[in-house]
This record gives sequence, structure tokens and C-alpha cells, in this order.
Amino acid sequence: MSIEYTFKTDQLTKDNIQQLFQSVEWESASYPNDLYNAILNSHSVATAWDNGRLIGLANAMSDEAMTVYFHYVLTDPDYQGQGVGKEIMTMMLEKYQEMHTKVLVSYPKAVGFYKSLGFESEESSTPMYVFSN
Repeated sequence: MSIEYTFKTDQLTKDNIQQLFQSVEWESASYPNDLYNAILNSHSVATAWDNGRLIGLANAMSDEAMTVYFHYVLTDPDYQGQGVGKEIMTMMLEKYQEMHTKVLVSYPKAVGFYKSLGFESEESSTPMYVFSN
């Protein structure tokens, strides 16, 4: 297995993005056009590929001065536990090392993974959302 990592987005398509999001059963996969546009309009996108197959992705939104927010971080279940997510996040953290604040919202089962990368919970804040259909 020869996994390639890149910040280039030229290989991203609606189909391969949707397939990756479907592999982790995320609702975002139900909106392939919006999801594709969201990913391509990100400040940056780090991806992992195995023989042309998109197997991991993280995107970042940033004000380019103080804060970066990592919205999507996902690895195809067939590749989880093999360091793919860690490599993608290491790329992102190196790219944004000068930012004062690095933010993400974690599902409970992934908290340990993000703690291993240096993230910590913020006791004085709570993530909040407004969802629209």
C-alpha cells in the first residue's frame, strides 16, 4: 500500500468526495453538490490517496491571522487505525502552526485521537449550531 498525501485539489470530484463521506455514514454525503463546493472553497484541503482512491480528507477555514477551524476530518473505515488521519492532521497543524487558535468539534469517540495531536477541551465554551435543511 502506497498512500500519497497532498494539498492539491485537482483530483477531487463530487463522486470521490461523496463516496468518502458515505463510507463514514455522514449526512453531508446527501448533498454532493454543496459538499463539493464546500470542500473546494475551503482555505485548504489535505487529502490521502491509495492508487487513485480518496481515502482521507481534512479541510480548514481560516481568517489567515488568528484562527483556523478544521471542519471535516475523515478517513475511510478500511484505512482507519493505519495513521492516515494522523498524517493528514499533522500536515494541517504544520501548515497552520503560526495561528493562535486551532479549533475543531469532535465526536465523542474521536476525542482521544485529537488529544493525541495536542487538542484539548475548552471548559468555558460549548460548541453551538443552527441547522438548516
